[in-house]
Amino acid sequence: MKTFVRSAILLITVNCFFTVYAAGADKLTAGTAKVNITPPKPGYQVHDSLYARVLILDAGDSRIAFVALDLGGYTNIPLAEKLKSRFGLKEVYFCPQHTHSSETAPREWLEERVLSAMETASGNMFEARISGGHRYFPQLSFNRLILRDDGRARESWLGDEHYRAVNPERIPHGPVDNAVGVIKLEDASGAPRVLMMNYACHPDVAWNNFEISADYVGYATRYTEEAFDNTLVCLFVQGGGGNQAPLFKDGGRTGPDDPRPSNYDLIDRMGKLLSIETVKLAKELYPNPHDKPGIRVRSDSLHFTGRYDKTLRYNVHFSVISINDRYVIATVPGEPFIKFQIDWKREIQPYAVPFFFGYTWNGGKWPIYLPDVRSAAYGGYGADHGPDLIEIGAGEQIMIKLLETYYRMTGVFRQ
Repeated sequence: MKTFVRSAILLITVNCFFTVYAAGADKLTAGTAKVNITPPKPGYQVHDSLYARVLILDAGDSRIAFVALDLGGYTNIPLAEKLKSRFGLKEVYFCPQHTHSSETAPREWLEERVLSAMETASGNMFEARISGGHRYFPQLSFNRLILRDDGRARESWLGDEHYRAVNPERIPHGPVDNAVGVIKLEDASGAPRVLMMNYACHPDVAWNNFEISADYVGYATRYTEEAFDNTLVCLFVQGGGGNQAPLFKDGGRTGPDDPRPSNYDLIDRMGKLLSIETVKLAKELYPNPHDKPGIRVRSDSLHFTGRYDKTLRYNVHFSVISINDRYVIATVPGEPFIKFQIDWKREIQPYAVPFFFGYTWNGGKWPIYLPDVRSAAYGGYGADHGPDLIEIGAGEQIMIKLLETYYRMTGVFRQ
C-alpha cells in the first residue's frame, strides 16, 4: 500500500463573513465524548446503535466544535446557537454521516443527548498534539452515476445490456477518491485520544434496510475504537460522497415484512477494511514538534437559486479551518460530488495537509446535492434530477470562494 503522510444563474455574495484568528496561542486543547442517540422508541428493529461523537478544539481565543452524528442529515439553528453560547464556541459543525438506515430521535431528547456529550467533552479538555494525513488503498467505493452507450449517465441501480443493476460484479467505476484521511489528537503523554476519519462514500451498503443501523460507518468507527482498546473516540466525517456508492452493495429488501435479511456481512466487511486502513495510518502519524498551536477560521456564504425552480433560495454556508497552519479543512453542507474533494486536495496539498468535510453544516440552508458542472450535464440522480436541485455551477462557485478564502487566510494574495 502507498501511504502519504505529512505530520507534524444568480450569484450574490456575501451576507455572512467573519474571521477568527488565534495566532500565538500557548497550546491546543481538545475534549471529546460519545453518546448513544438511538431513538428510545424506534420505529424499526435496532440492529446496531446510533451515536453522536463530539470534539471541541481550543487555541487561545478560538474555540470550535464538531458533532458527528449517525444520521442521514442534521441541521438545527437553535441548538447551534445554544452550543455556541454555553461553550464559548466560534463555530459548531454538525457532521451527519448520512446513513440510509438511521432514524432521528425526538428533537428535544436528541438535543439533550448532544448537550450532555458537549458537557462531558468541555469538562475533560486536555492539552493536545495534532497530526494528520491520507492513506491510499484499493477502493471501497465507485461512482454511482455511470456513463452509458447513449452518452448519458444513469444511476447504478438501473441496469442495461452492458451493466447489471447495483453493480454485483463490483466494477470500480470512477472518478473516486480511494483514500481515507485521518486527523489524530493525542495527549501530552503521546496517548491517542481522538481520531477523525474522513472518507467519501454513501453509507448505504444495505440500500433498503428497514432496520436501524449506522451501516459501514458504525462498524468502521467501532472497530477503530476497539483497535485502541476503546481509549479514544473516532469521529467519522463524510467527504464528497454525493455520487459515491459502496462496492459492497446489498440490493435491499422490498419492505419491512420482506423475510430476506439484510446482508450485514457486507456492511461488516466494508467497515472492517476501512478501519484497518485508518488504524494503519493513525499509527504512522506523529505531531510536528515545531508546530505553533493555533486555529484560524473563516466562514462565508453564497446565495443561489434552484436549477429548474427559480423561486428556490439557497443561502449556503461553508468554512475554511486552519489548525497550526498545517492542517486545512474545507467544510461544505449538502451532498457534494467527489470532484470537489479531489480538486480541493490537489490545490492545497503542496502547501498543507488538506481535508474535505462534506455533509457538514454550520448555518444557512442545506443545499441537498452539489454536482459539478460535468455531472450536471451528463445527468443522473442528484446531477440533473432529484429533490430541489440547486443551480448549475453552484458547487464550482463555492469551491472558488473556499480557495480564495484559504489564500487570503494565508496572505498569499498580493496587496
